Amino acid sequence: MTAPTTATDVNQPSLEHAPPAGRRMSWPVLLLVIAGALALTSIVRLITGANGITNVSQMSTALQLAVPIGLAGLGGLWAERAGVVNIGLEGMMILGTWFGAWAGFQWGPWTGVLVGIIGGCLGGLLHAIVTITFNVNHIVSGVAINILALGATRYLAPLAFEGHQGGSAKQSPPVDSLGHFSIPGLSGWLDSLNDQHWFFVSDIAGLLGGLVTDVSWLTLIAVALIPATWWILWRTPFGLRLRSCGENPIAAESLGVNVYKYKYLAVIISGGLAGLGGVFLSIVANPFYLEGQTSGRGYIGLAAMIFGNWMPGGLAIGAGLFGYTDSLNLRGGSANVHALLLLGALLLVAGAIWLVIRKKYVKAAITFVVGALVFAWYAGTNEVPNQVVSATPYVVTLVVLALSAQRLRMPKADGMQYRKGQGK
Repeated sequence: MTAPTTATDVNQPSLEHAPPAGRRMSWPVLLLVIAGALALTSIVRLITGANGITNVSQMSTALQLAVPIGLAGLGGLWAERAGVVNIGLEGMMILGTWFGAWAGFQWGPWTGVLVGIIGGCLGGLLHAIVTITFNVNHIVSGVAINILALGATRYLAPLAFEGHQGGSAKQSPPVDSLGHFSIPGLSGWLDSLNDQHWFFVSDIAGLLGGLVTDVSWLTLIAVALIPATWWILWRTPFGLRLRSCGENPIAAESLGVNVYKYKYLAVIISGGLAGLGGVFLSIVANPFYLEGQTSGRGYIGLAAMIFGNWMPGGLAIGAGLFGYTDSLNLRGGSANVHALLLLGALLLVAGAIWLVIRKKYVKAAITFVVGALVFAWYAGTNEVPNQVVSATPYVVTLVVLALSAQRLRMPKADGMQYRKGQGK
């Protein structure tokens, strides 16, 4: 006699037998790809003479710009792994910038960090109430939070900052520094090695030097949150239950998981991480709140999360890539972007060869033609317009997402409305 089959058994796969997420790149292969890209970058540097593309200062700036993007992406990852799309990351970052600076100039920078995280959590809580309890469309709720956060901070800024030294209707008074550190000996040695401009070795020295030179303590915390998130979500019972809510909430409920609870926790944590990214902008990147200083980083963080296939490691690589392209605006942008045109052409040609090996001849031909056009642009000019330099981070975001779209696998129940007991 067989056991009766329930509606859940028929319509929903069990958590133990959920379909695989697809092939993932192993760490040795990933490291080999990164080394190959760095070697190709080194060749481009030697050909063009643009030593700034891998020097310590460039990498240090790239790290500083990557941190808020990465924190916003981590926030998106927590929410979407629980099945809630969080377009409101930009608004939660805005709340983090304002609350962090408001508390920071009055009671010190570490208090500002804590209050900024709370500000982001409040945005996450609002998003959770609207989407989880009232089942409002997640995209609509996120867009509304972005608009609400922008309007609220514009209203509060004159009330909180005007009348204080250095404050105005659009800017807070300065906040004290959290402090920076460099690893004695190692930092100077890597800097000297980078100045030799040797093939590959100097580029690795520049990359590592940027990670150990003039680093904020908040940067260290942000970097540590990447492996911490991986360990919590993929190596603990709490993380398994949370991810089950994003894959199959009905099956999770049938196994005794309080789906509402885990979704709420995930979205509130998501807001807190985005708020921490905002705090970084208003205390570390700039020692004050400034209206509009997020500049779309919440959306780029969301793009980094998608590029990383909803995984912390891939997200970190995406944030680093977008942070690096953003840093080109600040340090020799035109010359460096012009040199990277050659790198882009070489990568496209390599991609065309790979597509030929896989017998995808039409895609290979298109990729090769695009690569040839990019090379012609590089060869026919000595610099690129400043407008192109400013647009580079956003163009790279679109190109990377377009090229990586075919291998992405989002959580199955991401963005789906859920009601307790709906599987009965």
